[in-house]
Amino acid sequence: MRGLFTGRFQGYSLEHFQKDLLSGVIVGVIAIPLAMAFAIASGVKPEYGIYTTCIAGILISLFGGSKYQIGGPTGAFIPILLGVVITYGYENLLLAGLLAGIMLCLMGIFRLGSLIKFIPRPVTIGFTSGIAVIIFTGQIANFLGLTGLKQHEEFLANIDEIIIHINTINLYSVCTALLCFFVILVTPRLLPKVPGSLIGLIVSSVVATIFFSGRVSTIGTAFGAIPSTIPYIHMPDITWDHSKQLIAPAFVIAILGGIESLLSAVVADGMTNSKHNSNRELIGQGIANIITPLFGGIPATGAIARTATNIKSGAASPMSGVIHGVVVLLTLLLLAPYASHIPLASMAPVLMLVAWNMSERKHFLHVLKTKTGDSLVLLVTFFFTVFTSLTTAVEIGLVLAVILFAKQMSEMLVIAKVLPDHTQKHEKVLPHVVNETHDCPQISIYTIEGPLFFGAAQTFEQNIMGTIHYKPKVLILRMGKVPFIDTTGEAYFRNIVQHFKQQGGLLLVSGMGPRLKTELEKNGLYNEIEKDHFFDHTGEAISYALGQIEVNKCAGCKHFAFRECAQLSQPLETEKKINSKQNILEPVKR
Repeated sequence: MRGLFTGRFQGYSLEHFQKDLLSGVIVGVIAIPLAMAFAIASGVKPEYGIYTTCIAGILISLFGGSKYQIGGPTGAFIPILLGVVITYGYENLLLAGLLAGIMLCLMGIFRLGSLIKFIPRPVTIGFTSGIAVIIFTGQIANFLGLTGLKQHEEFLANIDEIIIHINTINLYSVCTALLCFFVILVTPRLLPKVPGSLIGLIVSSVVATIFFSGRVSTIGTAFGAIPSTIPYIHMPDITWDHSKQLIAPAFVIAILGGIESLLSAVVADGMTNSKHNSNRELIGQGIANIITPLFGGIPATGAIARTATNIKSGAASPMSGVIHGVVVLLTLLLLAPYASHIPLASMAPVLMLVAWNMSERKHFLHVLKTKTGDSLVLLVTFFFTVFTSLTTAVEIGLVLAVILFAKQMSEMLVIAKVLPDHTQKHEKVLPHVVNETHDCPQISIYTIEGPLFFGAAQTFEQNIMGTIHYKPKVLILRMGKVPFIDTTGEAYFRNIVQHFKQQGGLLLVSGMGPRLKTELEKNGLYNEIEKDHFFDHTGEAISYALGQIEVNKCAGCKHFAFRECAQLSQPLETEKKINSKQNILEPVKR
């Protein structure tokens, strides 16, 4: 068992089981109304949400990478699943879920779990808030009891439907929804350990059945009776043509499922001081999404709120997630006939509060207040999620984030002309020392700080080439603070090397780290510059450079850029000066 479940049940005791039993029952009770609500909002029958909670919940707990993860249908999937159902139908939704499961397994097998961390936070906040808006507005019709509406993929089309049919408002539905909403808000204060959504559904359903019978739409009138039987295996219609057209939505489901599950696992780690296995978590999610469609279930992922509740309730192992799935299954078998009497108006407040809680409004406002590039990424992702699609929103959000990041990194590149500061003990090279009257005509030294990548490489070349137009004899590049160089940076660096050599100059490099040297060796630039022209310290490079300059040009020079210049500038005979150069030049650590 340890090999199969990575030792998560090692040392498991009766005391642990008691904790898991309590937390599993609590989370299972909470999951029941959410399962039906998410299924209905996704355009499928409520029992499919229950099937998903049972099967996916158990499989994710057993095979996932987090000890405390609770899996099942979530609000984040609603816009995507509804779009697939409207466009392709329920049968193809099952196939899309199966394909997404295969993709998730492959992501885990190829160890792509760590790549999720490269999705910027403003992108995740933007699309999560956008999804929350879609869920909230999608429940207005049920809250008001409107009739005759058609469901659309587009946000604005659905808003138009609400406006057009606003005259069909049902006051009985409004009263039922308000009652459920009130009970959900009051329950945590009176009975903090009892799930408010469940009590709200029960109270409002009883009141509606007694006083508004036949006047409000229920799950039974809209979808038929919920069967109180175990789901049977049903193989989706798998064909190449269907698979091809569902690759895109399946990929979106897989990516969103991966993000949601790993975010949930991270939250669980923070609450329990534990460590999840991200790749195993993806494989567990994949297995669940491959098997669940065979029983009619919809795509599932890790549920952050239910996972947090599971931990707060005292869960000790993945067994709590298994128990939560069993509780939902037993509820289906015993109480399914009663669930058919739940008004759709009662489901609306449940989903509206889910949308409110997942909107990340505090984080949203915080990022907006920064008034940075992140604010722009957030707003773009948010509006594209609401008004186009999640796929488009994430793609554009990521591209924009990359562009802004590249721009920011390029602005971090510092290229400064420097000379030794003779007023300091170790004569450190500094930029403020350089001026019109204090600058060596034959040796130019530049400090390069920052990454030489595609966003900054051209600036690097232009700054160097633009300031050495007077063609110094020696060019020293101090590259100790260059963390990396990509192929674009390498190309522009090569241009500088080749151009300077063609002009008869000598290029020296100092302080370059071993990692960067290895990169230059791979692309051949190290040999092109020549091994002897790399130095550990700038002082060594300067001493070498002073041995290569034209001494005749030093006579009478008043710049005194280096301490050796005082003697080199004396109007001595050329032969004497050349012969005495070796005695003059001593390496200085700069």
